Amino acid sequence: MKLSARNTIKGTVASVEKGAVNATVRIDVGGGTIITSVITNDAVEELALTEGKTAYAVIKASHVMVAAED
Repeated sequence: MKLSARNTIKGTVASVEKGAVNATVRIDVGGGTIITSVITNDAVEELALTEGKTAYAVIKASHVMVAAED
C-alpha cells in the first residue's frame, strides 16, 4: 500500500458499530489511544473490517484546529 498521506497509523480494530448507512470504526493504535472514524457500511464490507483485524488510520487534512481551555 502506497499513499500520499503522511499520517498513516497502524493499529487494531477495536470495534465496528454499524448504523443505517454509516459505521463507527474504532482503531486501537496503542498506548491507550483510540482513533475513531465514521465510514460507510459499504467501506466496512469492502475492507472486511472486523474486531481484531489490523487496519490503518490514514489522516489527510489541509487544516488542523487547536483549542485550549481558558
